[in-house]
Amino acid sequence: MLTALLAAASLQAQTPPSCDADAYRQFDFWVGSWDVYNPQDQKVGENTITSEEAGCLLVERWTASSGGTGQSYNYYNPDTDEWRQVWVARGSIIDYTGGLDEDGAMALEGTLTPRSGGSAQPFRGRWAPLEDGSVQQTFWLKNAQTGAWDVWFDGNYLRRED
Repeated sequence: MLTALLAAASLQAQTPPSCDADAYRQFDFWVGSWDVYNPQDQKVGENTITSEEAGCLLVERWTASSGGTGQSYNYYNPDTDEWRQVWVARGSIIDYTGGLDEDGAMALEGTLTPRSGGSAQPFRGRWAPLEDGSVQQTFWLKNAQTGAWDVWFDGNYLRRED
């Protein structure tokens, strides 16, 4: 009995596995403090993305210029070999998965569920790192009538000088 307890205590004392494999670093280009602009070059918000839990989790904290807020958890799942983002805001929940596309951008697909009682809708997001260090973020919502993917949000992330 004492041997089993000592073995269990030894396992608990061990350092958990790290998240330093390349797959865990694929979305690190988004980490930082950002000012976000629409295609008309109007500031639409600020976003801060931090690496937490020893690099196993990216946490997003968004504040729109209009005052709205939202947060997301972003993580690589080694079991599915996919990234997952779960976004929670007052108006909606977004849950989607995916990974890097052929251009090195993070591309996720899943659903947007409005809190207003509407049903979940197909949703896509893409974060593309640009040569100047900025990030282009585009979201699409599938149009139920036409089947087309309509742009829902298009933002250019410029690193904030803190």
